[in-house]
Parts: sequence; C-alpha cells; structure tokens
Amino acid sequence: MEETGVTIFVTVQKIYYPFLCIMGIPANLFTFYMICFRKCGMSDTAIIYLSCLAIVDTFYLVWVILIDLTLTFWLLQPFWHSHPWCGILGFLQYGSLYSSSWIVVVFTIERYLVLRITAAKQHFSQAHVTKLTCVAIVLVSHLVSVPMGWINVVTAVNFTIDGENITMPRCRYRNETYSTVIVWITTFLSGGIPIVLVIIFNYLIGYHLCRASNLFTKEERRVMHGRSTRGMLRRTILLLGTVSVAFVVLSLPRFVTYCILRTEYNNEKFNRNDYNIPINVAGDVANMLQNLNSTTNFLLYCMVSRRFRQELVQMVTCKMKARELGSILTHTTMKVFTVADHKVLLSSKPVTVVLTNLKQTE
Repeated sequence: MEETGVTIFVTVQKIYYPFLCIMGIPANLFTFYMICFRKCGMSDTAIIYLSCLAIVDTFYLVWVILIDLTLTFWLLQPFWHSHPWCGILGFLQYGSLYSSSWIVVVFTIERYLVLRITAAKQHFSQAHVTKLTCVAIVLVSHLVSVPMGWINVVTAVNFTIDGENITMPRCRYRNETYSTVIVWITTFLSGGIPIVLVIIFNYLIGYHLCRASNLFTKEERRVMHGRSTRGMLRRTILLLGTVSVAFVVLSLPRFVTYCILRTEYNNEKFNRNDYNIPINVAGDVANMLQNLNSTTNFLLYCMVSRRFRQELVQMVTCKMKARELGSILTHTTMKVFTVADHKVLLSSKPVTVVLTNLKQTE
C-alpha cells in the first residue's frame, strides 16, 4: 500500500512539473507583453517592476522546473549531472530565485515610501530610477548566488537497472561545513528575510491607507477615488498586495520544511528520496507550492485587475477600444485647434462641452 502511494506521488510530480512549464512559460511571456504594450491602468513604476518579475520568473521556470526537476523525473541521466553544468545550474537557479523574491520586496518597500514621503514619490516615480533598481537587483542577485556553484560536486554513483549494476556521474550535495553555511544563508536571503519584509511593509501600507481614509468624509473619499491618479495608485496597491500575499503563502511552507530538513535530518544516512518518510513528502509538496508561485501572476492579474481583463479580451477579440480611438482623435485635433471661448459646468455628472469658437494655430 505504501509503495502504491509513493508511486502515485512520483507520478503526480512527473506530470505536475512539465505542466507548469507548458502553462507557466507562455503565461509569463504573455503577461510581459500585456503589461508593457497594453494599457492596463498601472503606473510606470509598476509596469517596470511587474514586467521584470515576469521575465525573471520565466528564467526560474527554465532553470529550475524545466531543466532540473522535469528532466530529473523523466530522464535517467540529465546533462547537468556532468561538469561544469552541475555548478552552473545551481548559480543560475539561485540567481533567478533571488531576483524574483527581492523584486517583490523592493516593489513593496517602494510603494510604502511613495505613500509616506512626498520626496520619495518624486524620486521613485521616475522610470529610469526604477529600471536601474531592477537591473541592480538582478545583477546583485546573481553575484550573491556565485557561491552556490560550489555546493554541489559530480561523483560516481552505483545504480542497479534491470538487474545490472552500472556507474554514472551524479551532481550531488557536497556534505561539508561551508556548503551547509552557504545553504543556510541562501535559505534566509531567498525565503526568510523577504517573507518577513513583505509581511511588515504590506501591514504598514494597509495601516497607512486606513489612517489616511479616516481623515476624509465619505463624500471626499468618493471624489478622491474617482480621480485617475488615486485610482491608479489603488489598482497598483491591490496588485502589489495580491502578488505579495501569493508570494508569502506559497513560499513559507518551503522555508519551514527546508529548515526542518537542514536541522533534524541533515546527515549522510538520511535518504531524501524515500517518500515513506513524511518530511520528504512535505518537503516536495512545499517545493511544488513555491514553484507554483512563478506561474500564477497571470491569473492573479486577471482576478484583481479589471483593466487587465479588458485589455486581454480586447486583444483576443482583435478590437480597438473606443476610448483609445477617441484619445487619438482628440490628441490630433488639439494639435490643430485651441479653444478660444468655452463654458465648463461644475458638476459631477457627465456634461457636454460645445465649442463655440475655434481658432486655428500654427
């Protein structure tokens, strides 16, 4: 009975990881296109952060889920069990993992500073500052992940296949003190610290918004929410909160199980591939959840962003929105004409403006 359960669990992973690749890689690339080239009602900084997140998540899917996990379950001898791929793959995997985690953290901190400090809003709202920040995150993340290239070593391992003993090279964890220290540091830098920071700053953002809303009457809040800048800020914070919550919920189990494995079961005799041991099953389920985090952003945007859904429908149906066409016509007309005399009615209801005198400008 236990063998049947182990077989089912292994089969589930053999199907699960290729499915994540098939669905996640196109979804992330499509999300990148939607965010960068369609008007989804996001601020300029949100567009840069979220598009960068989509790209690094795509690389994470390639290095970790496609090349590592999928090939592990489907091939007897993946190419990365040889030198130098054994070390290079570890470097690329943790570089993309660091990048994904800290983009969410920095984006959360940036939104809090924009809400709290006026000078920060003027500084961080500049697109070139955000681009430099994202580039710095990716570069530093890969620089910090360089030591991960030495935690594994290629060793010869004996296998019994169809009753025949064979020896094949395997990329295995180097059971030495410095490897354990590096792995612990990496675990906290990629999981523990980002999770704590995201929770703290999302709480501060929510607390600040609650306090700010109490300073205005219900009518004033209604008018403020109707303004485009307020609406854009609200949509950005909603997206940020959704991405942050998903990051914490899907990453926390992996952090907890990994800490248990590295403390209670960190010895050479422990067989990590024995799924009759509950912690091994829990560890792999936590891995599956964390890897899901790199594929869910497209669904999250669809759920929480009405503008994102509208743009998606418009693109799928190949229709141009009327407001875009109107914007183009208005923009072109205003280059030629200016309003010399007009009356504006101060009302919250839609009004009709009649151009009584048009003067052509050069």
